[in-house]
Amino acid sequence: MKVIKRDGRAVEYDREKIQTAIEKANQEVNLQNRVSKEEIKEITTYIEDLNKKRILVEDIQDIIEEKLMEFKKYELAKKYIVYRYTRALVRKQNTTDETILGIIRNSSEDFDRKNNMTASEQRNYIAGEVSRDLTKRLLLPEKIAKAEEEHILRSHNKDFFVHPMINSSIINISDMLDNGTVINGSSIESPKSFLVACIVATQIIGVIASNQCGEQIIDMIHFGKYVRRSYYKYKEQIEKEYKEKLNPEFIENLAREKVKIELKDGIQMIQYQINTLESIIGRKPKVALILHIEEDEYVKENAMIIEAILRQRYEGIKDENQNNISPDFPRLIYILNKLNFAEDRILEENNLKNKDINDCDKKENYLDRIQLKDGEYSYLTNLAIKCTNKRKSPQYISVTEIKEKEICQCGKESFLSIVKNADGSITFEPIFNQGIVSINLPQIAKLSEGDEAKFWCLLDERLDLCFEALMCKHYSLVGAQASVSPLHWKYGALARLKDGEKIDKYLYGEYSTLALGYERISKTAPSIKDKILQKNKVEKGKETQMESQLENVNSNLEIKVTEYLNKTIEKWKKETNIEFVLCEIT
Repeated sequence: MKVIKRDGRAVEYDREKIQTAIEKANQEVNLQNRVSKEEIKEITTYIEDLNKKRILVEDIQDIIEEKLMEFKKYELAKKYIVYRYTRALVRKQNTTDETILGIIRNSSEDFDRKNNMTASEQRNYIAGEVSRDLTKRLLLPEKIAKAEEEHILRSHNKDFFVHPMINSSIINISDMLDNGTVINGSSIESPKSFLVACIVATQIIGVIASNQCGEQIIDMIHFGKYVRRSYYKYKEQIEKEYKEKLNPEFIENLAREKVKIELKDGIQMIQYQINTLESIIGRKPKVALILHIEEDEYVKENAMIIEAILRQRYEGIKDENQNNISPDFPRLIYILNKLNFAEDRILEENNLKNKDINDCDKKENYLDRIQLKDGEYSYLTNLAIKCTNKRKSPQYISVTEIKEKEICQCGKESFLSIVKNADGSITFEPIFNQGIVSINLPQIAKLSEGDEAKFWCLLDERLDLCFEALMCKHYSLVGAQASVSPLHWKYGALARLKDGEKIDKYLYGEYSTLALGYERISKTAPSIKDKILQKNKVEKGKETQMESQLENVNSNLEIKVTEYLNKTIEKWKKETNIEFVLCEIT
């Protein structure tokens, strides 16, 4: 039997939940007004004997009330009815009016820029406030809403929960450029040049940003062919006009120079468009570009694209005061491989770890010492390092680091779906993240008071809550039709579905992810260490020695917690056929 909850989810019938609820109500009245275990069993048996395939949770509660009255447990029934009524009022109470009026009047205490909000910002904040309120009162189970209030967990993107919107995605830019797409009802053919490809890409970026919550990721390796198309276009034009006047070598060089100019213009246009566009949700698009090179047909053209992007990032863009600044977007993700980075040698010689390359505090200490000689395109990595020293961008991911994985975190809430090819190269496939729920590990450490057994018990309880919260986000997408975001689902960004088709099949398997987030474990371990020191009442003089011993305890705990979280999401995968991933929230 399926139980239909208030948010529309269908869950398996569980008699223990009914028994537990009645037993809790029993505790609110004196002994003579309580129902016995036999009477509780009679209530559950009656519900089960109805032999319904589906039953509303409200119907179950109605039956409980009727049975309590039959047993003449009037006081208990009254307590139960009053409790239901009170919870219904809480769910239906409108808590948004004052906040929304504050936004409209620019007097809300929640906004630092309350006197400078634009109309589009107001619209976005009002929509977000309504979504948060409805999500809390009607869409999330009470225990999840309560867990949010108590900072046990955090459901990200509640501003968009009422809409069937995904979080982040890797856009299938290759399909849309090669096979065409449709934007706002207008058909867009495959571009004939690099500049047009850049224009189409920025139009796609703008529409995608208005129809998903988080970041969109584009692999620039798919633009190499359009650089070559531009080259052939220029060469044909020059030959047509000057073939009898100019020698072939001069024509060749002239065509290449024109391509370089177009390449610079195209990249500049992408950068400025991203930083000046405003989506309908009142902000600039969150975009990441993958700078990725492989030994393929367009390797030289892709190297030119990466070089152009890095040089423009190094220069920065001008703000309203004409100062050169580092733009937040597009975020750059630089992939290290054998073509551009002799990483095994470099890492060994410099005693570096892959993750250290992205540590901004350490970059200036060693990046300027690395001068790469191996690899035909190592000059790109040297340029990237120079850019990093000045702009703290790009972010680096090594092939060695990701080859063992199928999905890699490449940002706070963004993920790459990785395919390993037979020749050793890698490609990034379209994938999207349905949503993220993060668990508050430091709070668990604090509440455990140095008791490791209590820590693991609390962790288990709260992981169950996180799982239920993640599934709420999943169910909010189930049943959505392709028309909810045509560019995503009908015209190639993620799929090519037909009108009326549902997106459900893309919510399972390798197509998408649900993410369990956590704060750095290093924030948790010190809390436990402090409690252990306090609990053991360390004598003066022995404190340093015990702290030293506890460093190993902390290190082991970090490893054990991460391993446990990974095992937990593996279990969730098997139970649901959904790709769960673990991500660090910084």
